[in-house]
Amino acid sequence: MILLDKIEFPNLFSGDINVNRVAFNLFGIDVYWYGILIAIGVILGFAYAMRRTKKVGMVSDDVFDVAFISTIFAFIGARAYYCIFYNNPLTGERYDFVTAVTGIHDGGLAIYGGIIAGVITAIIVCRLKKIPVTPILDLAGCGFLIGQAIGRWGNFINQEAFGAPTAGDLPWGMTGNIISSYPEVMEAQEQLGADKYALVHPCFLYESLWCILGFLLIHFIGNKLRSFDGEVFLYYVFWYGSGRAWIEGLRTDSLYIGSLRVSQVVAIASTVLALIMIVYFRIYAKKHNKKLYVNTDASRERLEKREKSLALEKEYASAKKAMKEAEKAQNAAVAPSILGDDNEASDDKKED
Repeated sequence: MILLDKIEFPNLFSGDINVNRVAFNLFGIDVYWYGILIAIGVILGFAYAMRRTKKVGMVSDDVFDVAFISTIFAFIGARAYYCIFYNNPLTGERYDFVTAVTGIHDGGLAIYGGIIAGVITAIIVCRLKKIPVTPILDLAGCGFLIGQAIGRWGNFINQEAFGAPTAGDLPWGMTGNIISSYPEVMEAQEQLGADKYALVHPCFLYESLWCILGFLLIHFIGNKLRSFDGEVFLYYVFWYGSGRAWIEGLRTDSLYIGSLRVSQVVAIASTVLALIMIVYFRIYAKKHNKKLYVNTDASRERLEKREKSLALEKEYASAKKAMKEAEKAQNAAVAPSILGDDNEASDDKKED
């Protein structure tokens, strides 16, 4: 029997939204919509970056290598960040190295941990490959926004990452069978009585819409304003941080250092730092007439070398295909000849 969770937006429309956190079962293992939505977001963000490699003067193979390795370590970083700062407010329970691994199926990822780990990994890989990292970060900025906009809907299905209870008159306020079981929501419901719902802020929706708007602005405007490599990524850091700083203040499940919300501190600090860096490097690029990597000889030479390599690979594949077809044609011509000789020999024997 499948037990569906119920989500409601009573001030928007009547009726429940029935959801099942489990998408399907594979070999006895439950596969959750949360993981599927994150995977879809990652794939679409990855695809976006790969389609725009030449826009920043990068070879697609280099971008693929860096993005693929960075994505793996981004997930590790997201999990590590969550486990380091997680502290159950009711039991005081914390993760250790073992439970961080064994409890991964229960969920628990933090986007800032993923961003930090992903960027550090990208820097290391680019150093090893001797390619610039800042153009790749420009591709990653919008890719992150795509992934986050989609991935946040996993929080909707799980009924998590929501905001504090309201007075019940929030037009888009939400509730659900899981949300209503949280102590702070139950307490708010008791104070409101039976006439109103203790509705919470749909923080997942706020962040998803914020990321969609940010993607549109940065993709269509930010990319055109780009005056130095890394600027688009800084736009992302500024945009996401400014929204997250506000949204994090509404949430009831924040990770803390003492009385400070970790992600809110990171969001505010990164927003301020990104703004300073944008102003400084724009002035520096203009003053020193610094070229974007896409306009440099190094980029053109690398792209031309890759184009020649692809052309040679294509010629080799065509030649190999032609040789196979010629070999088949030759075999087809020899086979009837052999068959004819055999028939003639048989006829001679019959005449004898």
